[in-house]
Amino acid sequence: DSPLSSKVAMFNNQATQHKQSQLLNPFSHDGRAASPKPTFSKDQYGKPLAGSLTEMRGQKANMHVMKEMLELCQIIDSEGYQVKDEPTMRVIPFGELFNIYNYISDKVVGILLRARKHKLLEFEGEMLYQRRDDDVPIFLLRPIREIRQELNDKIEDIKRGASPAPQSTSVLLDK
Repeated sequence: DSPLSSKVAMFNNQATQHKQSQLLNPFSHDGRAASPKPTFSKDQYGKPLAGSLTEMRGQKANMHVMKEMLELCQIIDSEGYQVKDEPTMRVIPFGELFNIYNYISDKVVGILLRARKHKLLEFEGEMLYQRRDDDVPIFLLRPIREIRQELNDKIEDIKRGASPAPQSTSVLLDK
């Protein structure tokens, strides 16, 4: 075998593999895409392949949001006021929180909405707007110790479930 013939064989092999992958690609323009119907369960739908780089990026983003929620709750705990009827609860007006937290992150409202979804805090209305809703009270629903423990546990769970060597989705699909 000459070096040239082995290179040609390698190229032909790559071309054949590419043709096969394009036959499965519904967006391929060769006109005969016979894509097989995807086989996955309902709990897998919309989720990245396990061990993929996409899954790793999602986990990393999730941990970042958890840390931002924790930081927001800590600010409400330290800068907020005690609720008269509930000694374990803290409250802060949205305008005050916005002015404090905006120096840390520009995602104040998004993190507030996420924290409300996780039942860490509560406020009236669907959305908060600067100036219009400055007097809307934001209530921290639980003591900061509980919130810190819960969010740190969730972050650790994500870290434990992470793949040690994530790979690109195309590599995982070829297996």
